[in-house]
Amino acid sequence: MLLLTGLALLLSVQMGSSFKLVCYFTNWAQYYPAPALFMPDNVDPCLCTHLIYAFATMTNNEIATFEWNDVTLYGSFNGLKNYNPELKTLLSVGGWNYGTSGFNTMVSSPQNRQTFITSVIKFLRQYGFDGLDIDWEYPGDSERGSPPQTQQQFSVLLQEMYDAFVQEATQSNKPRLLISAAVSAGKSTIESGYQIPQLSQYLDLINVMTYDLRGSWEGFTGEDSPLYQGPADQGDYIYFNVDYAMNYWKNNGAAPEKLMAGFPIYGRTFTLTNPSNNGLGAPTSGAGTAGHYTQETGFMAYFEICDFLKEGATVVWNSPQAVPYAYKGSQWIGYDNPKSFQLKAEWLMKNNFGGAMVWAIPLDDFSGKFCGQGPYPMMNTLKSALGINSPNCKSPAITVAPDTAAPTAAPGGGGGSSSGFCVGKASGLYPNPNSKNGFYNCVNGKTYSESCQTGLVFDASCSCCNWP
Repeated sequence: MLLLTGLALLLSVQMGSSFKLVCYFTNWAQYYPAPALFMPDNVDPCLCTHLIYAFATMTNNEIATFEWNDVTLYGSFNGLKNYNPELKTLLSVGGWNYGTSGFNTMVSSPQNRQTFITSVIKFLRQYGFDGLDIDWEYPGDSERGSPPQTQQQFSVLLQEMYDAFVQEATQSNKPRLLISAAVSAGKSTIESGYQIPQLSQYLDLINVMTYDLRGSWEGFTGEDSPLYQGPADQGDYIYFNVDYAMNYWKNNGAAPEKLMAGFPIYGRTFTLTNPSNNGLGAPTSGAGTAGHYTQETGFMAYFEICDFLKEGATVVWNSPQAVPYAYKGSQWIGYDNPKSFQLKAEWLMKNNFGGAMVWAIPLDDFSGKFCGQGPYPMMNTLKSALGINSPNCKSPAITVAPDTAAPTAAPGGGGGSSSGFCVGKASGLYPNPNSKNGFYNCVNGKTYSESCQTGLVFDASCSCCNWP
């Protein structure tokens, strides 16, 4: 009996975890002030099973880059697979700020869908991605401008895309491109937006955004991503928790092994109306103050939360919902920490869901400078809890920008140059061989000569201005 148990344990270790850890990288984290500035080279390639690059956009029903240096970042991002051969990379199109009109138009006719799918296959293969993630927020949602028929059209798009990916894989003799989608955790949004059994049939990953379940828009304090319903929750608020949302998807036809529960590495902040009334459900006058690095009101990255706690905030463990909150003066935050991640991971495994989806990897204390919990404290908690094992992964040396570094250089400035350097070259940034401080910004074959701030040099490895 002991021998059999030992063999079973050995086999489970050798086979690795059956759970997935899906992580989003955001292409605007390159603009955070150092040391929070985050590039693909800062990603530890051994942490996640799937990495999703957010976001691409759409132009004339075709997928397109969004940031000026996306193509350069794609190279670094997909280069992470050189360290971890099991890693899968996907490119996400859309996002909250993209809105719905582009998706509405694209799915509205067979011709438009075909144009999109053809462009996606070419784009993903050209830049070395393993699949596409669709972040349409949300089909069938009239409040966001999507008509009712887009619910069914979304299903048709996924079926046509799946069939095209299968055909392309047969012809190219390459593995089939993957399809994932970021989907809502709100009951009414799910009902109007998704034909769940059809989505489950054609998606490889269903990334449920089980966060932003409360925020400053409510007018009272609440947790960003509570695991369970709270004792005071009433009306539709009883549906806004991880446990309810994930089981709703499963009970309405989604394959549990494809369902990824959303884990936020951030919190939602509020300004209290009366600082002495600081519990759950306390009245608020608006969003909390923006974090120093992420610079968005009502939002704080985990590494910024660590600074908030160091400043003397009071931490309360919300036991019924298995998440903490904290307050100091008029500022209040509902968030996740390593303890809540551990509990959610255990719940996820017990309920046989497919894994976790993280928004977003740059929001963790990747350098270990802020929280005193080592590098990537949230990600490592999740990886360990889920038993993610990457035996063939070799971590590179992760570089961190110095505390006083300037943000990545952005295009602009500089004047047009008649040197002709960029003729025949892809758009992007190139070092100026005559000046360590200078670089060429190539835009559609035109050459713009630019230079870094005093004291910085152009670093070709990240296409950014860096310390020498």
